[in-house]
Amino acid sequence: MKNGDLRKILEMQNIEASAPCRIDMGGTLDISTFYYPLRHFFPCTFNLAIDLRTRVRLLPHNEKLVKVTSMGFESVEYPLEKAPFDHPLGLMFAVAAYFGAEGVNIVIESSSPPRSALGGSSAAAVALVAAFSEVYKQMGDSKDSPMGGTGISRQKAAILAHAIEESVAGVPCGLQDQLAAAYGGVNAWRWRSNIDEPLFKQECVVKKSFFKDLERHILLAYCGAPHESKNINKRWIQQFVSGKNRNLWIEIVKSTKKFVEAISVFNFKDALILMNNETAIRKKMTPDVLDDMGGRLVDSAVKNGCGARFTGAGGGGCIWALGDMEKIDRLREAWGKILFDRQEACLLDLKIDSKGVLYKSSKKTCLTCLNCLDC
Repeated sequence: MKNGDLRKILEMQNIEASAPCRIDMGGTLDISTFYYPLRHFFPCTFNLAIDLRTRVRLLPHNEKLVKVTSMGFESVEYPLEKAPFDHPLGLMFAVAAYFGAEGVNIVIESSSPPRSALGGSSAAAVALVAAFSEVYKQMGDSKDSPMGGTGISRQKAAILAHAIEESVAGVPCGLQDQLAAAYGGVNAWRWRSNIDEPLFKQECVVKKSFFKDLERHILLAYCGAPHESKNINKRWIQQFVSGKNRNLWIEIVKSTKKFVEAISVFNFKDALILMNNETAIRKKMTPDVLDDMGGRLVDSAVKNGCGARFTGAGGGGCIWALGDMEKIDRLREAWGKILFDRQEACLLDLKIDSKGVLYKSSKKTCLTCLNCLDC
């Protein structure tokens, strides 16, 4: 990317993109380490995009430097050729490196708590890919653009963001976070079983017209402690590769598939049983998948006749619950009392996102106010 052209666009326009986070069931099955050996059981992952969006803005910055500013982290800047991909914000530097972008300040604003296991970093990567792609499109530089100067589709944004994340993560990564961020909605993602098939197949589980009804059956809580997904994921992968617990992963596949069928017809009675079964299996393999707060929340959900599961790879972050409306209402009060014991813990407002990744570009009317999109 020509830095002069990039800076010129950023000085004249507000460039931003945003993407939703997600809650899920059947995660880890979106990693090829699992879905290829288990292909005979047709694994899938369920996720629900939530309107806790991660927003990315591109601002002009000092030439030859890339700066990343994000809530919950200290701002950092590096020359692109020296930017550390193993930094907590390294994924953003890796995306910038892919596009060859310099002289830019990447500003990330998240509606979800930092490291809450809601897929916020992957959503940021999808949004950043979309933002850079649109800048390329405006530059019309098809020679240097990895998208040929024509922008990028949702599918390609998700696949590219995942590929970059996996290349710098140090462990295999799943694709479900990027897909929820790109597409939004309530979906089951069917993973490739044959090499000549598409990487994934999208199956809409609940239509947009039923989102409000479904929201009344779900509760989402932040445990007040950040998670580190790669630690637990790494152990699951090591166990699976070594031949351990494969029978349990087959049970997870079966539970997830039946869960998708139950949710599609709003059969919460069966869905919550399957949800609790999947959580129990994960806890058997890795007891610390639930921290103390998460364990109390899950126990409370079961006691109140609901299903509960950690989001992502657990180990902190968020817990979501599912059940009949009356039971969810009772659980909301019970969870409120439990969450009160930890300062940062809280219930999160849950609205289902139907839009997926969004891009916005607008001309600036005030060249001195880079932080105001409507000045």
